[in-house]
Amino acid sequence: MGKEKKTESYNNDSGSYNYKMFKCFNRKFKINEVTPTDDVRDAFCQFAVSNGGGSVDGDSSDGDGSSGVMGAEQLCSFLDDHQGESGTTVEEAQRLIDEVIRRRHHVTRFTRHGLDLDDFFNFLFYEDLNPPITPHVHQDMTAPLSHYFIYTGHNSYLTGNQLSSDCSEVPVIKALQRGVRVIELDLWPNSTGTDINVLHGRTLTTPVPLIICLKSIRDHAFFSSPYPVIITLEDHLTSDLQAKVAEMATQIFGQMLYYPESDSLSEFPAPASLLHRIIISTKPPEEYLESRNPIVKQKDNVSPSSEDETPRTEEVQTLESMLFDQDCESKSDSDQEDEEASEDQKPAYKRLITIHAGKPKGAVKEEMKAVVDKVRRLSLSEQELDRTCSSNSQDVVRFTQRNLLRIYPKGTRFNSSNYKPLIGWTHGAQMIAFNMQGYGKSLWLMHGMFRANGGCGYVKKPNFLMKKGFHDEVFDPRKKLPVKETLKVKVYMGDGWRMDFSHTHFDAYSPPDFYTKMFIVGVPADNAKRKTKIIEDNWYPIWDEEFSFPLTVPELALLRIEVREYDMSEKDDFGGQTCLPVSELRPGIRSVPLYDKKGEKMKSVRLLMRFIFE
Repeated sequence: MGKEKKTESYNNDSGSYNYKMFKCFNRKFKINEVTPTDDVRDAFCQFAVSNGGGSVDGDSSDGDGSSGVMGAEQLCSFLDDHQGESGTTVEEAQRLIDEVIRRRHHVTRFTRHGLDLDDFFNFLFYEDLNPPITPHVHQDMTAPLSHYFIYTGHNSYLTGNQLSSDCSEVPVIKALQRGVRVIELDLWPNSTGTDINVLHGRTLTTPVPLIICLKSIRDHAFFSSPYPVIITLEDHLTSDLQAKVAEMATQIFGQMLYYPESDSLSEFPAPASLLHRIIISTKPPEEYLESRNPIVKQKDNVSPSSEDETPRTEEVQTLESMLFDQDCESKSDSDQEDEEASEDQKPAYKRLITIHAGKPKGAVKEEMKAVVDKVRRLSLSEQELDRTCSSNSQDVVRFTQRNLLRIYPKGTRFNSSNYKPLIGWTHGAQMIAFNMQGYGKSLWLMHGMFRANGGCGYVKKPNFLMKKGFHDEVFDPRKKLPVKETLKVKVYMGDGWRMDFSHTHFDAYSPPDFYTKMFIVGVPADNAKRKTKIIEDNWYPIWDEEFSFPLTVPELALLRIEVREYDMSEKDDFGGQTCLPVSELRPGIRSVPLYDKKGEKMKSVRLLMRFIFE
């Protein structure tokens, strides 16, 4: 982007922009009119009819099909044959036609009931009428919670970095509005020890009262999705304050709060059975854990939060040892529980915990294999996940078939950055906890994954992650697989930057030079990147380029798209991005809206693309 002082103006009469250079020279650039590509014209000619009722193909007086009309029946055929949208009725097609005409023309002057070529071209560019992925919930929602990837936040109350930012209910509300279904709250006593605050412990973050967070969750939990919200609590409270939490949650949530009658679950309930319900997940009260395992004193050099603590090498153990330890504890100490829970406040708090949580602690590898008759949630740091997956990847997959696995960022991510989520997803981990208040490529991937299934916050795991073989074998993420299908992506053109940016935003002296980058992010064998040519001095770039991506595990692949503006002297400018789950892509010509760096949808910027699976 140029640094010299500059001015620009738009000339309506000539359809051009004037760029002033050094206050002396005037550069005029013509604005090219956006016209349909050859593929769009061909599709229109294939399905439209002439004004006389015959086929447009080869019958148009001007040879380009512009005199034809696409009525409701023809649009139905186009959606079915070309776009793969079977089941569209003539009535639905007519409503689409009426909406396009209403947007493009004065409704009182235009009474026709079909689309001409320009109308059809604009229809393809309307992302709400022609979206790239299915916009509603369409997956089976009756399986246990462990069968789904769940949109999960980390330290959901922080407004910025992990050390000194404010704690607030605002980021909790924003996360819920975006579709996040798992909210994490760290609970600490206030300065007098009589109430509960939410804050990142042992840091300079300013607290927010728990009651404000709980009321915000109640009021905004189901703004974007009716499916259950899970509150994970990092509990640092005394027993009387735990009882106060139970009282708060019961009073604030009322009938929205779900908890089972039994002390533990043999199988998690299904999202469909928990519509508009709130679930609490945390470890059992500290009294129970203290009676079973003496607490090891923390190291002097602890990281800010007990969960974010990076364990020493000798403290690290694999997933299965945690299962064994917890299973043995529950069996050996079952006779003590009634005595230990004699005080009323203890069972009141414990009863509200639907999903019991824990973390690895201790370790004898030979004792790792254990069969448990109840389900739970385990939390691992991103480093622990890497180590466990390197040595016991199939055991992780096997564990996540029934239980929940939550992965959280390492404690040194003080700037609220995030890690690569694919390693967790490929091993079946349901809760990849992310810092939602930041931005970056990893968070873009998270946004992309949970655009699936109508953005409801629950995405059904692929069947191969849930299957067991005859000898109890499960999916091996490290195994190389043959190509299952090939995704062909054609980038036609882009539009909307002129409406969303000033005309000197990208370059002081000329229109922008846009190009598009595409990435496949998935299992290692599928990762790939491609780039279009640079279109110089044009607000409406037309690339018309096609790329092929062979995929071995398309069910876990994401297509990340990023538009950049080429700058010869500086870093290329950002022009928009999006990320889409490959398994959700709708075939055919589609409008793809772009988002800014923080994941907010741009008002006007979008690409016209085509997706084909072979």
